[in-house]
Amino acid sequence: MNKYLQPIVISLLIVISIKPCTTAVVSGKATNDGRPLLLKNRDADALQNKLVYFFDGKFKFIGLVNSDDKDNKEVWCGFNEAGFAIMNSASYNLKMNDTTKLSDKEGIIMRLALQNCATLQDFEKFLNELPKPLGVEANFGVIDANGGAAYYETNNFSFVKYDVNDPSVAPNGYLIRTNYSFAGEENKGYGYIRYQTASQMFESQIKNGKISFEFLINDVPRCLIHSFTKTDLTKNLPEENSDNYVFFRDYIPRHSTSAAIVVQGVKENELPSLTTMWTILGFPLTSVIIPVWLLEDGTMPKILQADETGNAPLCNAALQLKDKVFSPQNDASENYLNLSALMNKENSGVRQKLIPIEEKILAKAKNILSDFRKNRIDNSKAKEFYNWIDNDVYNEIKLKFKLN
Repeated sequence: MNKYLQPIVISLLIVISIKPCTTAVVSGKATNDGRPLLLKNRDADALQNKLVYFFDGKFKFIGLVNSDDKDNKEVWCGFNEAGFAIMNSASYNLKMNDTTKLSDKEGIIMRLALQNCATLQDFEKFLNELPKPLGVEANFGVIDANGGAAYYETNNFSFVKYDVNDPSVAPNGYLIRTNYSFAGEENKGYGYIRYQTASQMFESQIKNGKISFEFLINDVPRCLIHSFTKTDLTKNLPEENSDNYVFFRDYIPRHSTSAAIVVQGVKENELPSLTTMWTILGFPLTSVIIPVWLLEDGTMPKILQADETGNAPLCNAALQLKDKVFSPQNDASENYLNLSALMNKENSGVRQKLIPIEEKILAKAKNILSDFRKNRIDNSKAKEFYNWIDNDVYNEIKLKFKLN
């Protein structure tokens, strides 16, 4: 039996409905610090997400997992100790004439890739060796510790590689994918408006300088600009408590957005252990950014991991706050955002109250990471930071919003 086959056979009964995502792969040539970046703004039916540390493969790794996946069979974004990172967006135009019934195995394949791959070349070999059909229709985004950065538009039987380091493929050093593939059938699939919105953001950013991880994890997943209607919800904010509902469809953040993650890779001659996963669990507009590193003993912030309820505390908090900013009525409530509850003239919206908390997290995290890059990862300092997140930061969020 093929060495990769058994986990796929075991997992055939797991069926997850994949929703649209907005993703990007950025070469180190286009970033402000020379480190490659991977973005996944995740949309899914499973709104409860958690981080899981895995010890069961060739490489240890951290992955984003649905909270109701008790056996952690599927991973939707992650990175391993070799500095290899992977994510995906579902595609809907790669297998138009394929009648294969096997599908929705992207999460299983990404888990296997994180267990076994160190480089883009490893991933290509892995895809070629897996038994066919793969049960996928996806744009896999990958970076590695050698500066590799690419998309693999993958169907049941083959893939097309788009090398982000190749100027003829990615002239500005980045590529964006939503829910269609460039190798697929034209004018099919989904996410054309989100693709255009992200493209305009990236084009503006690259004109004004290079791309930073802050831009990718903060600006993109929280963008309130609609490229088709030319709407910018941040302009002319309403007064607080005005119940100012706006139609909320086809923005990059959506009611179905369950997490946003940016994996920041390493430069040449840097240790793969310095790979950083900047993580937003829950709806990005009502959550905060927290970085994680692969510490050898598996320590991570507790609020990003499942507790006794099976859910991650930060994701729970973000979903409670999300309820405050969407319509409570039953008629397609996901389409109506209460802008005044999210952001308002008095600066008292949910997002506005979270900003100073997040700024403290990022300031401390960047100082720690700068020290790590000079002197290697210090487990005690990382754990001290995690404890601060679990206690001071999480308690501040609960107290500020009177959460349980």
